[in-house]
Amino acid sequence: MKGYLSQINISNGGVPKTPVFEAIVDFEGIVGDKQKDKRYHGGPERALCLFSLEEINKLQHEGHPIKAGSTGENLTISYPEYKNLQPGVLLKIGSVVIIQISSYTVPCKTISASFIEGNFTRISQKVNPGSSRLYARVLVPGHIKMNDEIILMHKVD
Repeated sequence: MKGYLSQINISNGGVPKTPVFEAIVDFEGIVGDKQKDKRYHGGPERALCLFSLEEINKLQHEGHPIKAGSTGENLTISYPEYKNLQPGVLLKIGSVVIIQISSYTVPCKTISASFIEGNFTRISQKVNPGSSRLYARVLVPGHIKMNDEIILMHKVD
């Protein structure tokens, strides 16, 4: 299964994160990206936050004012089988970077502006399986850029 990297997003802490064309990824995430609350964001097990472009489009169609980066994801990806990405899955981004999905991301009130009536639980894995953002650890760091190919290297049965 293949997809592509639609957008790379960074911030000085908080949301929204804004797009950059390319970035360096290390074991802590995207170099230059910051998180406000390290208790819940960042660190090696939550180095990257991913979200689906297709899910964002679906949410926009429902009327939510969401945009790529507005929910704090570092990587907005286009991946046809996004709902099948789960902890343990390995993905290769571009020619070098390898990541492993580590967990589903629990949404919080800081992203409520992206949803009708602040309903941020719309992207909760528990409420709507397959609609959640994902956290990933970095196994092989390197350089990424927009439109890089994303290849499934290992799936979980």
